[in-house]
Amino acid sequence: METLDRVFYVRAFAGLIAGVIVGMSIGPGTNQSTAVGVALVISIIFYIISYAAAKRISGNIPKKERRKVATNGIFPFIFLLLMFMIVTYTILHQNIAS
Repeated sequence: METLDRVFYVRAFAGLIAGVIVGMSIGPGTNQSTAVGVALVISIIFYIISYAAAKRISGNIPKKERRKVATNGIFPFIFLLLMFMIVTYTILHQNIAS
């Protein structure tokens, strides 16, 4: 597997984990601004962790591809974060809305 492919999958997995953590940390009745703040802080922390892992994975790649390390996999990170945040929240709190 190529280096940028590994970075892509690491970032996608980080988005999945971050989404589950955000979904578990936001409860029903949480203020909207608090929920958005928690989601942003956790997602930024996990993106920084994925960036550090990407830098470690990339090692000695050409300068032309070095810029791609920061942005490669950002869309899967965002979409998996949102999807798993919604799914986790729904699974945990589905009976409360009755």
